[in-house]
Amino acid sequence: QVQLVESGGGLVQAGGSLNLSCAISGRTFSSYATGWFRQAPGKEREFVAAISWRDGSTAYADSVKGRFTISRDNAKNTVYLQMISLKPEDTAVYYCAAKIYYGGTYYTGYPYWGQGTQVTVSS
Repeated sequence: QVQLVESGGGLVQAGGSLNLSCAISGRTFSSYATGWFRQAPGKEREFVAAISWRDGSTAYADSVKGRFTISRDNAKNTVYLQMISLKPEDTAVYYCAAKIYYGGTYYTGYPYWGQGTQVTVSS
């Protein structure tokens, strides 16, 4: 079993920044990917960003490109999401997810999920 625990959410004004963390524990794999997703009230959950632990390759949703940066710390088994220039439409619960990954899509197929952390951006 894999456990993921998000932290770092909060309330910030538009234009501000936040850094989210996702600590991963439990069963480990030789190669996996970690993704960030978000779900705003009344909307479906959507992909935000993902990173491959094997080679560090990344993917981003168009809506966050240039503003969000995903990174990993292998020694700490932690993934980060640095968010700058935040907008009110970034308000959502942000979830961390993980899956075994040897290539292919980053957007779907995650069996392991955290509980989420709330990000609220005020205008």
